[in-house]
Amino acid sequence: MREPTSIGELLRRLRAGAGRSQSEQADVLSERAGRAVTRNEVSRWETEKRMLTPYWQQHYADSFGIPVGIVKRAVAAAKARRRLEQREHHGGDDVQRREFLGAMAGLAVTLPGVARSEVGSRLGVGDVRMMLMRSARLRRLDDYLGGADTVHLYATELAATTKLVREASCTTAVRKACTAVIAEQAQLAGWAAFDAGMHDVAKQHYTTSFAAAKEAEDAALAGNALAFLAYQQVTVDKPNVETATASYAIAERQATPKVRALLLERMAWTHAVAGQADAADRALAEAAEVVHQRDERPEPDWVFWVDEDEIKIMAGRCWTQLRRPLRAVPVLEDVLSRYGDTHARDKAMYLTSLAHAYLDAGEVEQAATITERAARLASGVGSVRPAEKIQKLVRRLKPHRSLPMVFSAIETAGLLATAQV
Repeated sequence: MREPTSIGELLRRLRAGAGRSQSEQADVLSERAGRAVTRNEVSRWETEKRMLTPYWQQHYADSFGIPVGIVKRAVAAAKARRRLEQREHHGGDDVQRREFLGAMAGLAVTLPGVARSEVGSRLGVGDVRMMLMRSARLRRLDDYLGGADTVHLYATELAATTKLVREASCTTAVRKACTAVIAEQAQLAGWAAFDAGMHDVAKQHYTTSFAAAKEAEDAALAGNALAFLAYQQVTVDKPNVETATASYAIAERQATPKVRALLLERMAWTHAVAGQADAADRALAEAAEVVHQRDERPEPDWVFWVDEDEIKIMAGRCWTQLRRPLRAVPVLEDVLSRYGDTHARDKAMYLTSLAHAYLDAGEVEQAATITERAARLASGVGSVRPAEKIQKLVRRLKPHRSLPMVFSAIETAGLLATAQV
């Protein structure tokens, strides 16, 4: 996962989501502004070689039907990042980084809500495409926000889509596609509820997703719904290997490479928590292989983030769980060195795995240093999971509290726990 590039990335994503080329975007802007805009100008804005002025910020926002505040915050983030890079080049400190992270957080929070224009009494292929585009945009919020920040947004979107599909008329093929969208959105809502600690709600959403995916005859989505259920069971109950293996068995024949890789790595995690090292190793090895396979079919958007580094992170987590620090530490150190701090929740959680691995290796002070860093990242994140994992580390660190670094880490983690209350 890459650290976002603020305004340039936003403009590219918006244009791609609208299905426009740079030339087509230039035409749209020209018509709105009443003055000629060239493809080269669109390119310069998207690559941040030139910053949007307030005049063009408004026209860009109007061209995609989004609040201008989103564009303004993205521009502010880009400028903050530039100042950060200049500052770091000359020595730097943390002030500019906090400014950049704050700007990006503001950008994420002000993304459009769930209001939907009336589609009418009959749904078509274009309406399905619109629903998928909305789902893709909402999914990106999870890069920056925790489940407590998104759970109601995702649930409201799911309810609106379900109502729309239930009351509309359409062909059998379109209804099947709409039902698959409902399965996707139920997984989003379930994930947010799980991340917020609302486990009963999460299970209900995952169950809804599984039923919708089966109705839509989408084996990949059905497998992913079971994978989510298995992942939740590891956290709140005990590992259910049967559910995890079924998630892959259901989807294997129809799934694209990235979907297979995702289901395999999640299955590996269940095996690892169950103490089944050989099974976890086999699943991880297969995931690392299939993630690179070529396939003419497009990957679904819900695996947009799955790549080689994602598989490596899961491998490191599995080996930490299995108390194999010599295998876990190198892979986690390598991947986390490329993992942006803007993904605060996920990075904080992955750092806790690294800290546990260092503790298993007897490197107490290094584990404490990483624990403190994870606690600082997790501060203010709308997710219960990083704090829970950090408190487990604190319990392991307490016997070493006489060490200054350990004392500092425990103190910082304590502040995080207080803030979560």
